Order: sequence, then C-alpha cells, then structure tokens
Amino acid sequence: MNQPHYIARAGKIAARMIGDEMMIMSGLDSSLFTLNPTASILWQAADGVTPLAQIVDKHIVAQFDVAPEEALRDALELAQGLARHGILILSDVPIPEAQPAAKESR
Repeated sequence: MNQPHYIARAGKIAARMIGDEMMIMSGLDSSLFTLNPTASILWQAADGVTPLAQIVDKHIVAQFDVAPEEALRDALELAQGLARHGILILSDVPIPEAQPAAKESR
C-alpha cells in the first residue's frame, strides 16, 4: 500500500448529511447509500487532490482510537467498494477535475 491513492466524489450524485451519517443517492440508477460516521468523514474529505493516507491521518486516526495502518487499509477497502458502486472515484494520481462533481445539500 505504498503507492498513493486519491479519492473524489463521482458526478451525478446528491448527498445530504443527516446527523453524523451521509445519505448519498446516485443519479445514474437512484441507488441510495448511507455512510456511517467514519465513511462520512472520508466522503466529505474526498477532494481528488489530497492523498487518502493524509485524509486518514488527519481525520480518522486523529479522532478515533485506531492504528494508522489499519485505518488506511479499511479506508482503501471502503473507497474501493464505493468506487465499484460508482459514487466515488479512486485513482493513483490526483483528480482535481472531479472536485465539484457532487451536489451536497445540508
């Protein structure tokens, strides 16, 4: 897991924070996803240019009692799953053009 990974929100997505969970609806097939508090943190930090490891260190390890290696492994697994569903983009190079892709309402 030495190579950097970057995450960005996919296009055609609507998201709303409800309490400490993020509700996401895919505009492609109207699938609805509920992200737990940890996954919501990753979703909100998914700007396409910040390495996943940095997001995990700054937002997950700093807030939760978890080893950095375990947190990064879990975050990458989550990102891969969300990418398979088409609501997150996962890349080994920065993806700055994807930054404004998601519409998030509050």
